[in-house]
Amino acid sequence: MSTVTLGGITFGYDDLGSGEQTLVLVHGHPFDRSMWRPQTEHFAERGFRVIAADLRGYGETTVVPGKTLLSTFAKDIATLLDHRGADRFVLGGLSMGGQIVMECHRQFPERITGLVLADTTAEAETGDGRRNRAEMAARLLREGMRPYAEEVLWKMVAEDEAAAEHVLRMMLAAPPEGAAAALLGRAERPDYLDMLGRVAVPALVVVGTEDEYTPISDARLMHDRLPDSTLVVVEGAAHMPNLERTEEFNGALHTFLDSIAARTER
Repeated sequence: MSTVTLGGITFGYDDLGSGEQTLVLVHGHPFDRSMWRPQTEHFAERGFRVIAADLRGYGETTVVPGKTLLSTFAKDIATLLDHRGADRFVLGGLSMGGQIVMECHRQFPERITGLVLADTTAEAETGDGRRNRAEMAARLLREGMRPYAEEVLWKMVAEDEAAAEHVLRMMLAAPPEGAAAALLGRAERPDYLDMLGRVAVPALVVVGTEDEYTPISDARLMHDRLPDSTLVVVEGAAHMPNLERTEEFNGALHTFLDSIAARTER
C-alpha cells in the first residue's frame, strides 16, 4: 500500500508483482481498490505486475467535491501510471470502472494492450438516468452512505455472505462527497458504442447472470460491437463476479492474459 501526491491529488494505490505483462484494474462505485484484492494478490503471485488505485474521491485518494467526469478519472489514471513507469498495460474495470476504462481507451489507446469490461455498459446515460443520478447524489450528501448501502447491497451481490460483508464495508467507507461527485459526472458520460467498433486490441467482457444493474444484454451488445472479444457469463453472480465467483473470474482473466502474451510472442 502506497500513496503519492501528483498535481495536488494524493493517490492511494497498490503496485504489486513483476513481469512482462502489466495489469491495471479500476474499481467501481462506491468502492475502492480493495475490491480487486482477490485479483491483485492472485496475479502478482503468478508473474504479473498488477496496479490498482483508489479513484479520486474514494479510499485513500483525495476527495474533490462537486462533479468528477469520467475524463477526469482517466487523466488521473494516466498521471499515476506515468509516475509508476507503466507505459503499456492491459486495462480492466468493473461497472463505473469499466466506463472509465472505455474513456481511457478514448484518450490513450496506444498504451492499452487489452481491455477487460466487467458488469458495465457502453451506452450514454438516459434522461431518466441523469435525473436519478442527480437525486442519488443529493441523497448521499444529505443522508450519508449507510441507507443507500443497505438498500442496494443484495443487488451488488447475489448470495455470498463474505462478498457482501466486503462490499458493505467499502460502501460505508466511501466519502459521500466523492461518491456524489462521481454520480454527477457519470450522468454526463458519452456513448462509447461507436468507439468499441474501432478497438484494435483483444477484449474480455464479463457479466454475472444475476446482475440487475448491467444485465447480460448490455454485455452482449459490447461483445457484438468489439472486433475481437470474448464473452464470459458468470453463473450465480450479481454485479461483483470478481468477489462472488473469484475462481471463475480469475480463471477467465488468466486465460485472457495468456492469450495476449501468446500474440505478443509471435
